Amino acid sequence: MEQIKWTLNSVPKNHRQKAEEVKAVMSVEETKKARAFHRSVPQYNETPLQALDKLAKQLGVGGVYVKDESFRFGLNSFKALGGAYAIARYVAKQLNKDILSMTWEDFTSEETRDKIGQITFFTATDGNHGRGVAWAARQLGQKCVVYMPKGSSEARLNNIRKEGAIAEITEFNYDDTIRMTAAEAEKTERSVIVQDTSWEGYEEIPTWIMQGYGVMALEADEQLNSLGYRPTHVFVQAGVGAMAGSAQGYFANKYPDNPPKVAVVEANAADCFFRSAIAADGKPRIVGGDMNTIMAGLACGEPYITAWELFKDNAACFVSCPDWVTELGMRMLAAPLQGDPQVVSGESGAVTTGFLTALTVKEELKELKEALSINEESRIIVFSTEGNTDPGHYRQVVWDPEGNVFSI
Repeated sequence: MEQIKWTLNSVPKNHRQKAEEVKAVMSVEETKKARAFHRSVPQYNETPLQALDKLAKQLGVGGVYVKDESFRFGLNSFKALGGAYAIARYVAKQLNKDILSMTWEDFTSEETRDKIGQITFFTATDGNHGRGVAWAARQLGQKCVVYMPKGSSEARLNNIRKEGAIAEITEFNYDDTIRMTAAEAEKTERSVIVQDTSWEGYEEIPTWIMQGYGVMALEADEQLNSLGYRPTHVFVQAGVGAMAGSAQGYFANKYPDNPPKVAVVEANAADCFFRSAIAADGKPRIVGGDMNTIMAGLACGEPYITAWELFKDNAACFVSCPDWVTELGMRMLAAPLQGDPQVVSGESGAVTTGFLTALTVKEELKELKEALSINEESRIIVFSTEGNTDPGHYRQVVWDPEGNVFSI
């Protein structure tokens, strides 16, 4: 069995002024601004924070709390929090308006469509982000083109097409698919790229996406506060890093004097942040190739720089996980201990639950457990970022991982 790899954060920190500037991107005020927008969306409801009290007792911790994003906007994933907010911010900017002055009805009105004209939104995705962007574009009566990396799920492709987008699977890995998408957008009149990573000259929209993602952390924090607790630890998965960076940034701002310890968890086939942390020189590292992992939403080899800057200053540790870790998490959440709620968590959603379990029971991870001060007082938030977005594969992992009876 492949081992979980980890390292504590020994990366050189940014100087104080830069650290504060980077952290300010995910201020509590900016996150609340994003939530104010989302609250105007008819489909908006807070997703549940599921308390797994029986599991917490078995693992020897004070509490395990799973933010269940399978309920978000009926899309089975958190991703629309970022894509929809970025599109709304873009539209508001075109109209020279403050986002807080506009409601969802304003954005979807015929008057707004007449003023901004026809736009084509482009994005690259493993599935969930593209579905969220396509959903938002359809709500606004706009076009959407989505490209997916090779090996992407046909089920996720079909879900994107159901939202009215033009979508296809490419022959490239995720990062090269982003480059292809950007090139296609350049050829298209009145096109806008909605991508949750940045490059030179493309920083504003990724920042808006990350701020939209922060609503998930804000909700989870307030829900835990309502139970009388504050988080001591946050375990969050990273692909390109925008979602993990949003959680890291929010909690660093909310609890500046005593922030929860954040573990950044990646698929070992695409562990660019872990490798960057191992190098410990402050520079990001890139993972290339096919990045074969069932954690499709985390198969991103080029880190989002703003997220990396946030992790450098604030993350407690970086963790690289083989596929068995997320498979463990999927099965545990699907068949919980009696009295705990069930959470349907997909391949990219369950890795933090699997890692938390391994951390508390495996002898070879004892050093990390002690370094993170995981004990009976710990209140740990983990994020289940997607439900069964590929139902066939989800069922095979949960029912028959060896494929002895069922095959997808």
